[in-house]
Amino acid sequence: MHVAAILKDKGRAVETVRPDTKLMDVARKLAAKRIGAVVITDRHGEVAGIVSERDIIRALATDGAESLEWPVAEIMTRDVLTCNDGDTIDHLMSQMTARRFRHLPVIIDGALSGIGSIGDVVKHHIAEVEMEASAMRDYIATG
Repeated sequence: MHVAAILKDKGRAVETVRPDTKLMDVARKLAAKRIGAVVITDRHGEVAGIVSERDIIRALATDGAESLEWPVAEIMTRDVLTCNDGDTIDHLMSQMTARRFRHLPVIIDGALSGIGSIGDVVKHHIAEVEMEASAMRDYIATG
């Protein structure tokens, strides 16, 4: 199964903000949309970074409430690993586990075209395992 299946299921909408957006506004957006991360895009719409709930918690823990007034560029992850719609779910799972993050922007033809989360990956992996198990049971029953 590939990233294209995730995008087909959940759509291609990605919440983005600009690097100068205040951290408090990012936190509000995460809460309002019930999501775990937003992609930071530059004025050309290209990925400049990503920030997650965990990043905000770290900023609060180390620098206190005043960090909520900082621009998100102060804490965003700049070295963003991305994927494309042809990557496998197993590849995403491996990358997310190795790099210890939960969100992976999808880039297609140089443009931000979606985002995959660890929840999406687990959901599709479980569906794939269940489909294989069902096929195996059918094979055994008719064999």
